[in-house]
Amino acid sequence: MPVERPDPKLAPALEDLARRDGHIGAAYPIVGLPRRRSQPKGFEGLLRIVMAQQLSVHAARAIIDRLNDATGCDPTRFEAQSDAALRALGLSRQKIGYGRNLAGAVTSGALNFRKLHRLEDEAAIASLTEIKGIGRWTAEIYLLFSLDRPDVMPAGDLAVCAAAQRLKNLRKRPDEKRMRQIAEAWRPHRSAAARFLWHYYAHPGVPVAGKVSP
Repeated sequence: MPVERPDPKLAPALEDLARRDGHIGAAYPIVGLPRRRSQPKGFEGLLRIVMAQQLSVHAARAIIDRLNDATGCDPTRFEAQSDAALRALGLSRQKIGYGRNLAGAVTSGALNFRKLHRLEDEAAIASLTEIKGIGRWTAEIYLLFSLDRPDVMPAGDLAVCAAAQRLKNLRKRPDEKRMRQIAEAWRPHRSAAARFLWHYYAHPGVPVAGKVSP
C-alpha cells in the first residue's frame, strides 16, 4: 500500500486556525498535518462514499474494489447488475437500493454533476440530499473530499464530534447542532478544521489543553 503523506495544502489554513484557536494551537505542533485524502468527482466518488457508510475502512475498500472490477463505477453498468450479483460483491440490500437510486439519478439526468459542481455549498448539499440514500453527511463528505471545498463541516460525524470534545475539553460530546456552533469560529477553514479533528481523533494520547468547558 502507498504511504500516506501529510497534505501540505492544509498548512496555511491550519496555521491560521492555530493562531486563532488556542486548543488547535496546542495540539497542532504535536499531531502535525493530516494525511492526504481525496475521492474522485462524479458518480464514482459519490458511490464510494455511499458504499463506505457505516463500514470499516478495510471492508469498504474491499467492496469498492470489487464494485470497480465489476462495473468500472459506471452508473449504466451498475444498473445492469442484478441484485444477486451486487450481493455477491458484498453490498447489503440497503446499499443496493441506495446505489440504484444514485445510478438512476445520473442516467436519467436528474443529477447533473457539471451543474452540481457550480452550485454553492448549501445548494449542492440540498440537491444531493434529494436522492434517497444520500444524507447531509454524505453530501458534505463529497464536497469536502471530491470537490475540495474549503469551508465544509460534517458536524454529524461521530469522530469529528468526539475529537472536538477532547480537543476542547468539553464535559460531553457535542451534538450536531452544538458542533456547528463550535465550528463557526473556524470559518472560512472549516474543511481544514474537520480534517484536523479526524487526524487528532487518531492520536488519543495527545493531552488536552485548558480547563474543562461546559
